[in-house]
Amino acid sequence: MTMVAGTGTRARDVELPMVPDPAKVAPKDARPLSKQFLERLAVLEEGTPEYQYARNTLIEMNTSLVRYAAGRFRSRGADEMEDIVQVGTIGLIKAIDRFELSREVEFTTFAIPYIVGEIKRFFRDTSWAVHVPRRLQEARIELARATEELRSRLDRSPTVKELAELMSLSEQEVIEARIASNGYNSASLDATLSGDEDGEAVLADFIGVQDPAMELVEDFHALAPLIAELDERSRQIIHWRFVDELTQAQIGERLGRSQMQVSRLLARTLNRLREGMLTTG
Repeated sequence: MTMVAGTGTRARDVELPMVPDPAKVAPKDARPLSKQFLERLAVLEEGTPEYQYARNTLIEMNTSLVRYAAGRFRSRGADEMEDIVQVGTIGLIKAIDRFELSREVEFTTFAIPYIVGEIKRFFRDTSWAVHVPRRLQEARIELARATEELRSRLDRSPTVKELAELMSLSEQEVIEARIASNGYNSASLDATLSGDEDGEAVLADFIGVQDPAMELVEDFHALAPLIAELDERSRQIIHWRFVDELTQAQIGERLGRSQMQVSRLLARTLNRLREGMLTTG
């Protein structure tokens, strides 16, 4: 490995070490190496080969963090563990992209919550086909047990009233639990519904196309007043970066600032917006 180093050497003047197989770097070695790569990443221009090398190496070197976090969920089974690691890696990537050296916190400490959060989000989104309140998720389990018990006892399907009496719930609550149970499983959009002389129809034929932008409406609504509170320069930087999709270097040319200065201004502004979103959320 080669690296130009010395007291007072700036991060932009340091040549990154070559890591032949980043995935095999031991965790104890990955920590100091990651610090070097993060320092270099902070001053590199996005999209350059060196930037991509630094970012990709960071991801591979820290896969042990993902495996460590995924270990908490080993009870889910080996078949699902591969998916858990892949999802956790998404959290790792987000942590790398959002890490700021000014935080003065260890990268591992910063990254673990992102990784675990992404894994938990995966379970939340895949355990139920639609979002169902916790109380109804629990009622579904009780409903299944009560239904099986009464079916065995009565030799027929129980009525809502009979289920309500056994579960000590109101009939309305039993009905809600039944409706909620429909959200546990989902059908494939390619599932055949019927067949006729015109050919087979599939579920997708009867469902409108979802507009992905609709999911952003609520976020935009919360973000608008926060952006309005920014000074004119900060709003202009946000517009250039995320609307015009200019690089930090291009923004720096327009402002007469260095790419590093733009990076700091952008990070400070995004952090303010992020904190505002968390507060209003």
